[in-house]
Amino acid sequence: MPLPRINYLAVIAAAVAVFVIGFLWYSPLLFSAAWIQGHGYSQAQMDAMKGQLGRIYGTIFLCILIMGSVLYWLLGRMAVNTAAGGARLGAVIWLGFAATLGLMAHLYTEAPFSLYLIDAGYQLVYITAMGGILGWFRSRAA
Repeated sequence: MPLPRINYLAVIAAAVAVFVIGFLWYSPLLFSAAWIQGHGYSQAQMDAMKGQLGRIYGTIFLCILIMGSVLYWLLGRMAVNTAAGGARLGAVIWLGFAATLGLMAHLYTEAPFSLYLIDAGYQLVYITAMGGILGWFRSRAA
């Protein structure tokens, strides 16, 4: 099977959008307080995490680039060339994979269910947005 043709500008644009959504989602404007409380993190633990943000964000960005590349490839394989179609595929992927995998992993924790809802909600929003952005780029190339 030949390597898929990926529009890396589209993937990078979608990854940046995911980061913007994440910064808002986990900010004091939305869910940071509930997320911190749900984990039971102390201020000292939060301060310690700040020292590792470069490594954490770098790894997350790499994961998002991989996810975006695979989603772009899937859109092409399924001949999805619209923002709406990309968003729909993103939402379906979230339901079939991210929501279910996240829930199964959550069942083995003692964390409150609200943490699953915060994280799964973020994943729904960003995977749907990523699909929409990538679908829009594909519509421009078609």
